[in-house]
Amino acid sequence: MKTVSRRLALWRADLEAGVCAAPEEAAEALGERDKVIVVMDNRQTVQCELRQDVEWQLTGLTWPAAFPPGVLVTVTWHPARDDFVIRPDPLDDPLRVDGVDYFYAYDPKVVTRDYQPDQSNRAKVLHTVRKLGRVFDDGSAVLSEELLAKRSGLGRGAKGAFLLRNAVDQLIREGFLTRVTGSVDPAGHPSYPALDGQAETDMVFYAPMVEPVPAESHRGDHWVSGFIRKLPRGAQPSPKQRKAAESAGIGPLAPGYTFVKKHHRNG
Repeated sequence: MKTVSRRLALWRADLEAGVCAAPEEAAEALGERDKVIVVMDNRQTVQCELRQDVEWQLTGLTWPAAFPPGVLVTVTWHPARDDFVIRPDPLDDPLRVDGVDYFYAYDPKVVTRDYQPDQSNRAKVLHTVRKLGRVFDDGSAVLSEELLAKRSGLGRGAKGAFLLRNAVDQLIREGFLTRVTGSVDPAGHPSYPALDGQAETDMVFYAPMVEPVPAESHRGDHWVSGFIRKLPRGAQPSPKQRKAAESAGIGPLAPGYTFVKKHHRNG
């Protein structure tokens, strides 16, 4: 049998359970064997069980702490050596995505979906957009404001509307959300930009904040320096944002980009 590989993104549930999907061809070739050898990035060698749930999985793994949800790994079965090798792909320049450090290649869609919110109203709103919205290849997502109001968990009526408005406004100030106009089809599936023939509706557009990992990591409450952020297609910065960029010494903003001024962030 030849060597077979599979590249996949790890979800939070995989990391917490210590499991990893295995190439189907390898699992079938191994048959009823109880134990298999797994080499983690050519360093740590462990004995694992191969079990079938929805798919074949290697179980009993201990993932490195540097593996956050969404990290990509390649699982390779070497029949001549009779072992599995699991390797991540190191990034030349580590990235921080919404405050989480990534030293290895990752799947932006999984990072967006596999978000674990705290109990703040801000986090509940962000979680709703990332979980229920339409997610694009770069990890951005769009959700109608109508559905956000129904599913954010902040309550109904005047109080719920007040809490939602404050949370959305905070996320807009922090650069996570932008208000846009999109459309929905008869089944309620969102599109952005709006498609001809579909009903236009107000939406919120989420864009992950991707920045280089700084030399010193911040923990807890901290100030975020002003930065340039790409806008959703068709959107342009406001005169206020253009002026803020010039005041910060950034200069004229390129088309399709905005400036998020320095702000305080929790966590």
